Amino acid sequence: MKTTLGRVRRADQDFHLIDPGDSIAVGVSGGKDSLLMLYALTMYRRIRREDFTLRAIMLTAGPVPPDASKIEAFCETLNVPLMVRYTDLYQILFEIRNDRSPCPLCAKMRRAMLCDMSREMGCNKLALGHHREDVLETLLMSLIFEGRFHTFHPKSYMSRSGITVIRPMVYMPEKEIIHMQRQLGLPVLANDCPANGHTKRQEMKELLLELSHRYPHLQETMLSALKNADQYSLWEKEPETQEE
Repeated sequence: MKTTLGRVRRADQDFHLIDPGDSIAVGVSGGKDSLLMLYALTMYRRIRREDFTLRAIMLTAGPVPPDASKIEAFCETLNVPLMVRYTDLYQILFEIRNDRSPCPLCAKMRRAMLCDMSREMGCNKLALGHHREDVLETLLMSLIFEGRFHTFHPKSYMSRSGITVIRPMVYMPEKEIIHMQRQLGLPVLANDCPANGHTKRQEMKELLLELSHRYPHLQETMLSALKNADQYSLWEKEPETQEE
């Protein structure tokens, strides 16, 4: 856990993610990334002498409502209030629209809903659990399919909602998340999305893994390149992001 907290602290220091007095809504999907992020932020809050508050928020997006009792119990052990909102995202994306590539629209809708929930709970920031590989996979997708250098930002202000989105796990390798999830026994829910494992992101995950086998330090090097590429404004110089 010491390594995880060190990576969260580094992200906070590098990108000024958390300020004293912040009220942070933690987006909990039930996956390993968001559950570890919630646990890590509760530990990090103790290190910071409790100068910010935490709330957990959860959206449902599958064909049937999940059993959230284990997530509720987990939040209770951390003494973090949890709000669960049941949505019709699955019906909209897979039954009404029957979209062959639902991920981009799903991500936008989920982010907007999470921002709304954050505001309802009186929070000024929303924490999302994107990790190091998520950053680099997004960069590869942008380069290959959109013809531009772009990835999401560790800290972005959403002007329509007035919520600042932060990503405290951007320095965390996925393999370390898997290790910590097993070590802590986090109550991970099964991903029942029909698109899971059959997306462009999955293709980028496999490509990144293949490249990393050939160049073992590739991912750290790519992340450093992004952080140092001020002249391209890839993620550090974006003071305000308009919600799409």
